[in-house]
Amino acid sequence: MILQMTLSSPFLLSSCSSAHRLNPLLFSKRRHCPFKFSHFPFHLLTKPRFFTVAAAATENGVFTSPENAKSFDFSSEERIYNWWESQGFFKPTFDRGGDPFVVSMPPPNVTGSLHMGHAMFVALEDIMVRYNRMKGRPTLWLPGTDHAGIATQLVVEKMLASEGIKRTDMSRDEFTKRVWEWKEKYGGTITNQIKRLGASCDWTRERFTLDEQLSQAVIEAFIKLHEKGLIYQGSYLVNWSPNLQTAVSDLEVEYSEEPGTLYHIKYRVAGQSDFLTVATTRPETLFGDVAIAVNPKDDRYSKFIGKMAIVPMTYGRHVPIIADRHVDKDFGTGVLKISPGHDHNDYYLARKLGLPILNVMNKDGTLNEVAGLYCGLDRFEARKKLWSELEETGLAVRKEPHTSRVPRSQRGGEIIEPLVSKQWFVTMESLAEKALLAVEKGELTIMPERFEKIYNHWLSNIKDWCISRQLWWGHRIPVWYIVGKNCEEDYIVARNADEALEKAREKYGKNVEIYQDPDVLDTWFSSALWPFSTLGWPDVAAEDFKKFYPTTMLETGHDILFFWVARMVMMGIEFTGTVPFSYVYLHGLIRDSQGRKMSKTLGNVIDPLDTIKEFGTDALRFTISLGTAGQDLNLSTERLTANKSFTNKLWNAGKFVLQNMPSKTDESAWEAIKNCKFDKEESVLVLPLPECWVVSELHVLIDMVTASYDKFFFGDVGREIYDFFWSDFADWYIEASKARLYQSEADSASSEAQAVLLYVFENVLKLLHPFMPFVTEALWQALPDRKEALIVSPWPQTSLPRFPNSIKKFENFQALTRAIRNARAEYSVEPAKRISASIVASEEVIQYISGHMLSLLTTSTSTC
Repeated sequence: MILQMTLSSPFLLSSCSSAHRLNPLLFSKRRHCPFKFSHFPFHLLTKPRFFTVAAAATENGVFTSPENAKSFDFSSEERIYNWWESQGFFKPTFDRGGDPFVVSMPPPNVTGSLHMGHAMFVALEDIMVRYNRMKGRPTLWLPGTDHAGIATQLVVEKMLASEGIKRTDMSRDEFTKRVWEWKEKYGGTITNQIKRLGASCDWTRERFTLDEQLSQAVIEAFIKLHEKGLIYQGSYLVNWSPNLQTAVSDLEVEYSEEPGTLYHIKYRVAGQSDFLTVATTRPETLFGDVAIAVNPKDDRYSKFIGKMAIVPMTYGRHVPIIADRHVDKDFGTGVLKISPGHDHNDYYLARKLGLPILNVMNKDGTLNEVAGLYCGLDRFEARKKLWSELEETGLAVRKEPHTSRVPRSQRGGEIIEPLVSKQWFVTMESLAEKALLAVEKGELTIMPERFEKIYNHWLSNIKDWCISRQLWWGHRIPVWYIVGKNCEEDYIVARNADEALEKAREKYGKNVEIYQDPDVLDTWFSSALWPFSTLGWPDVAAEDFKKFYPTTMLETGHDILFFWVARMVMMGIEFTGTVPFSYVYLHGLIRDSQGRKMSKTLGNVIDPLDTIKEFGTDALRFTISLGTAGQDLNLSTERLTANKSFTNKLWNAGKFVLQNMPSKTDESAWEAIKNCKFDKEESVLVLPLPECWVVSELHVLIDMVTASYDKFFFGDVGREIYDFFWSDFADWYIEASKARLYQSEADSASSEAQAVLLYVFENVLKLLHPFMPFVTEALWQALPDRKEALIVSPWPQTSLPRFPNSIKKFENFQALTRAIRNARAEYSVEPAKRISASIVASEEVIQYISGHMLSLLTTSTSTC
């Protein structure tokens, strides 16, 4: 059947070759329409019969309505945030029942300032929290900061240095007092910046790892582990920072590929004229050599196995030549010096083989008496002097450029030394077994799933944890020593000094004197207790502990899966008998547009606060939330600009909706709108085609988006909403609605269009709110008859009626419209010319196109 229609310029399709292009049954749906409808010729239509709505929410000075502003004002974001907080919307409520949804914020360092990593975790966690809050679950996002032992002590030491004061010139109490003063003055910076990102945390529950209650939890944890024999003291190899004078965590050591030198040195075989040549990057450690190792399958050296070698510059000290399969035959000369006091691999090999351990270095990085004539020299000075004298004695073979993996302090930047030191350790093997079992039994889900293998590998090969640090800022180790007694054998573990003295008197007599261990605990020790210490543990009767533990979600970067996440799992199971959270969601890194890691050296760091000023918080959040869990995200100005445009598109759509609502005084019109319900099949099916289509598509979208939220597929959520809003609602339905809004003489048709506009738009705002909270709340408050804030409004109902046949019909019309536009463009038809077109289609298609001709022509004749 052929339908002839007149379009806005003359164009007649008469040939069969042209006609098939306009058959709507031959076209598939393409959601993104490349045309914009902002230049619709309103002057050709009758003027709108409706008046704007002055939203009551704008009267309080917090919100700006689209009626009064051309675009969303980013400066209003802080006012909106303060209003949310003042209304108590961030606090969990049990009004609607349901299981609590609880997230413990990864505590940023109190010394920190906002970077894109913070922006990533805030955006993702806030999305989860806002979604579950709207779903009616009692929702708690518990915030806090970490005391950051090394980082904070460094900051304050630098501040004191500017005043001409050294830490060692002060007493410990005087120094910690100054640190607390600094914390009170500057420690809230990172918190205020996190608020700027829209984090809807319950700030009334904010915690700090040195709070009194959390400090008590740390002491209790230490005592319980010690009582079970899981904490011990001993001298072992640790990462040592000579400048900071403390052991540091593996996480606080950063490795970088740096140019260096490979030194080739002769080791004489005892009793023979032969030499073995060793290649090393740290010749100064040769004074700590206890063996020379070769691969047992290396034919070059097999004849020397079992003999002795003479360590150069040590007055003839002999060490055994041993075989070990881990020696790399292809690295250097294939001969390895074993210095277990200064290399982690050598250390574990020496312990396995029962070799002695020699330490040649003082804690300040100078060589000790074991180095003989080199005693007192700085490690790097000793290296130069040693090589010079090796050359003089003929024991130096050669040196050559070599790129090494150098360990540096994350805080101070200096080279870290492996050093044997007396420290406190936690035995990890039994704790790790339970953490492994939690994932195996499905008690803990790690997303993405591929990180389970990494988690399992690390826990299966775990080493004991060094928990002591030689600092003044932090949780003091709750151990007291007895004056005149051996520190490693005679000590008291207690909750405070009074309890320690009482225990000491019971054991050693009334005249005993005690003193506390000067060290503090590793910052990660207190962080490992975070999910339950923040809720009141060890007081298991605490209200928050009973209501909100175990928590639901732990969201963080995949780079601290082991150091923090795995330790929280182990400690949670150990102290509460329960896995501390059900899910672990791991995000990736944010990189620049070229995929490079952001660094000050490259000059590619993007500051979140500067980005917010230029693009708005919503655009930033939406951009960084569209990635996939565990994968890095490239951030570019182009993406931010595009999503700023999305914010503007939302604002303009809100302006259109508001401009086409009845006057506030038109009670009958409002009654007609309120009578339009879309939760029953019969109420949707009777709608005109464009309305039935967009409502059906919305209901499909709600189900898709809800399912994606529940699966934590946030990238899918963002793309699905963006696609529907921009293409279906803004580019198609708004245009189609104009026929009844501006041309229809029937009030019922106008009311239907108004009701659908309002219904679809308010639901889009709900779906999008977790991603873009500020602009959606502002638009929500501008809409008529808002009885509650968007942040606490109910989530849209799912499984609502939809009609696939209506969707298909409108898709066919969309295909027809695109075909006509393409044909006009192909033949360069001027926009002002009217044309005729013949549509070849089945009788059914011709009937419904003819039946909805008025509303559909409004869309198809819009100029682009």
